[in-house]
Amino acid sequence: MKLSVALFFAGLFGALAVVFILLSFGTDYWLLASESCQPNPEGSVGPGNVIVERGDVVVQGDSREITLYHEGFFWRCSFGAIMDDGNLLSQLWFTNQPHSKVCMHAYLFPFPVSHQTHNATEYDSAIIYRGFWSIFMLIGVAAVVLGGFVIICAAPFASHRLYKAGGGLLLTSGVFLLCVVVMYVLWVQVLDVVEVYIEHQRSAVCPDFHLSLNYGLSFIFAPIGIFFCFLAGLLFLLIGRTIQIHYH
Repeated sequence: MKLSVALFFAGLFGALAVVFILLSFGTDYWLLASESCQPNPEGSVGPGNVIVERGDVVVQGDSREITLYHEGFFWRCSFGAIMDDGNLLSQLWFTNQPHSKVCMHAYLFPFPVSHQTHNATEYDSAIIYRGFWSIFMLIGVAAVVLGGFVIICAAPFASHRLYKAGGGLLLTSGVFLLCVVVMYVLWVQVLDVVEVYIEHQRSAVCPDFHLSLNYGLSFIFAPIGIFFCFLAGLLFLLIGRTIQIHYH
């Protein structure tokens, strides 16, 4: 009876781990960003690098206009919007986006690093960093899916080796996805790529350039999936060991 209860909870945690990890992997909302620029004040640099003086007329769009971004494993999308008091999550919600947004492959542009804001060496380093992040993500997703299939083949109490293998794959997935989350936090919060991007935009585009970054639902789903991965993996390893001791 105790073994059946443990198997039920292990299967439940494993299923939740697969669901949350696939949601994190398949939705492009790891990073949410908004860019805005206030009208050029007198004495600032206008279009064509011309100094704006009193009496000059500078043609500008609506000062309330902002550019919104969301990025994930597959795509980085952007579109224009009107500034309001809502947060980024509500503005970038799945059902609250125009059909005219522009999307590009995320691995071709490791936001916020570009050729314009960084030199070739720094850009290549960013591509390598993004490459390892992507590889760890793929390994984690493949391991949790494969572990789920192995566990299904192991039921009911057919082989302790299959339970141990499934538990090991789930733990492996949790470790790699934990590295993915840590690397992403380092990318956004610790490394200086964001600050360099802001400085470049203020010097080349707009002196009052403002960038706002937030983590999206895809990022939030990842730690939840990792937590269930570790729980399910440990339970399946324990079940496999128990079956080996009592039934073999």
